[in-house]
Amino acid sequence: MKTHLRVHTREKPCVCETCCNTFSGRKSLRNHLRIHTEERPFTCKFCYKAFSDRGYLKKHYRLHSKEKPFTCEFCNKTFSDRSNLRRHLRTHIEEKPYVCDICEKAISDISNLRRYLRTHSEEKPYVCNTCEKAFSQRRNL
Repeated sequence: MKTHLRVHTREKPCVCETCCNTFSGRKSLRNHLRIHTEERPFTCKFCYKAFSDRGYLKKHYRLHSKEKPFTCEFCNKTFSDRSNLRRHLRTHIEEKPYVCDICEKAISDISNLRRYLRTHSEEKPYVCNTCEKAFSQRRNL
C-alpha cells in the first residue's frame, strides 16, 4: 500500500546508482537494473526472444496472437500497444509535439523527427548491398 500511494504522490525514493533514474519502489528499481546488467529472464515460448520485464513479454505475445485490444475512437483502427494508439491519435487531433531545432518544422512522432533531421545533414545510413549507393531514407533504398 505504501509503495502504491507513491504513484499518487509521485514520490520516488529509490535511486539507480548507475544512471540516477528514480523509482517508487524497490521492485521497480530491481526490474530497471536489468537494463544495466542485460539480464533477460522472460523468454517468448514461440520465438525465444528474451525480455528484461514480464510486461514487455506480455506485449510481445500480442504480436504472435495478433491481439489488438486498443481501438482508435475516431477511425476504429486497432493496435496491439497503447503507445502505438497514442501516437496514431495525433493524426486525428493534429498534435505535433516534436519540433526540428534547425527549421522549426513540427512533427507528430519522435521517430519521424529523427528521420526528418537527416534531410538537414549528409547522413545516409541505408546502403545498397549491390552498388553501395547510400540513402538517407530506407524507403529510397
